[in-house]
Amino acid sequence: MERERYGDFGFTDPAELSRIKAEVSSSSLYNEDLAPTGPEDRTWTTYNIAALWIGMAIVITTYTLASGLMAAGMLWWQALLTISLGNLLVLVPMLLNAQAGTKWGVPFPVFVRASFGVRGANFAAIARALVACGWFGIQTWIGGLALSSLMGAVWGGWGDVPGNTAITFMVFWAIQVVIIWFGVEGVKWFEAFSAPLLIVGSLALLAWGLSAGGGLGNVLSTSSGLQTGNVPFWALFWPSLAANVGYWITVSLNIPDFTRYARSQRSQVVGQAIGLPLTMTAFSFIGIAVTAATIVVFDEAIWDPVALITRLLTDVPILLIIAMIVIAIAQISTNMAANVVSPSFDFSNLAPKYISFRMGGLITALLGIVSFPWVLFNNVGAYIFTWLVGYGSLLGAIGAVMIVDYWILRKRQLDLADLYKHDGRYAYSGGWNPRAIIAVLAGVLPVLPGFIKAATTPGFAGVFESPTFIEGLYNYGLFLTFGVAALVYLALSMIGSGATEPTADQSRESGREPETA
Repeated sequence: MERERYGDFGFTDPAELSRIKAEVSSSSLYNEDLAPTGPEDRTWTTYNIAALWIGMAIVITTYTLASGLMAAGMLWWQALLTISLGNLLVLVPMLLNAQAGTKWGVPFPVFVRASFGVRGANFAAIARALVACGWFGIQTWIGGLALSSLMGAVWGGWGDVPGNTAITFMVFWAIQVVIIWFGVEGVKWFEAFSAPLLIVGSLALLAWGLSAGGGLGNVLSTSSGLQTGNVPFWALFWPSLAANVGYWITVSLNIPDFTRYARSQRSQVVGQAIGLPLTMTAFSFIGIAVTAATIVVFDEAIWDPVALITRLLTDVPILLIIAMIVIAIAQISTNMAANVVSPSFDFSNLAPKYISFRMGGLITALLGIVSFPWVLFNNVGAYIFTWLVGYGSLLGAIGAVMIVDYWILRKRQLDLADLYKHDGRYAYSGGWNPRAIIAVLAGVLPVLPGFIKAATTPGFAGVFESPTFIEGLYNYGLFLTFGVAALVYLALSMIGSGATEPTADQSRESGREPETA
């Protein structure tokens, strides 16, 4: 085949890729789930990538994302602006890391071996995986609530059943465990199927809000009733922006898990640019508008869409059942894509010869239960200003190392075979790259005192009372950790000349084939 047919890929033809796989297939760092994808596996179009993001973004946590911001004191347009800006910012590292997935065909835990080492990659991968387990638990808890409401609509005595919410939580959990067995191709199909359905459901909810609320103008003017705090906007802006970037910073690390299946770089770039910021902004606006309408209709703000739909459709069981099925689909589509695929690969990376993608998914599901998701979701302050800002700070530092390593130091070049070797150029010191670990620690340490204070402050709403200088750094979250980690890693690597790929001439001299651009 002509070389130009593989212009977006890091190999020249399928034969070369087959040779690389055969060379490393016996390595303990290799299994078929972690192997680079070939042309025959690159089936995700622009629509599939966009549908992936629509499926992930249309979810109850996005619907309620503005609630914490407005409860603390933001106006509707300030909350929406903060959410929109946060998603535009996180799109940048998303696209930068996605490029490597499409070019080299490797998942996140294999890609991160280049910067953290073949063993150190587990540090970054498990940090990402544990966050996904927490998110899996939160989304499953919300799905269980929707299922409980559905049961209540079908059977009036459901509310009297002891532990009814816990039962539906476990049922919803079990449904997702079954889906895990269908793998990434199943996720692709489910997202492509659910995206149009979720859009229609969202527009129907917005139509009700505008109609019942007396029109857009009245709904937006009524939205001031959603403000329960009076914290100044600029005091809230930075921690809120950091929280909104942190909302998807997890996926910005593991986006290669999906873009390794993209047909081309154009498919993944256009699909993500359309699917991520537009959907997040639009669905957050729907959450604001519909909740403001509930003030007009019910004289109280109902942020929880499950509670709202149950209240609206109690007398029309068939519509309530349909609505709850749509909500369940929304939760499943997000969980499968955002919170199962990545940790499944990440846990597989711990012991590739023993842990498959499916086994990694089961580990994720089990850890999701013990993350106490009901505690995180029921406390808005803990959810936004501790959970989102806290883990976003850690993952921001990891992302900084990955981007600096790949884009600046390696200039987008990798040795595909060495990513699966214990004695290759990514072995560093015992399989760990100490520069990467030092850079992450240097980035995270400045915000650690603030995180500890936020986590131990009851009802924390995003602003400390009389913070010290060090505690105040926490407000800048991942912006600070990303910047510090990037600078430290770049400086350490340039001093030690430790993260470069060979030039074409050097490759020939050593007997290696030169890397492709």
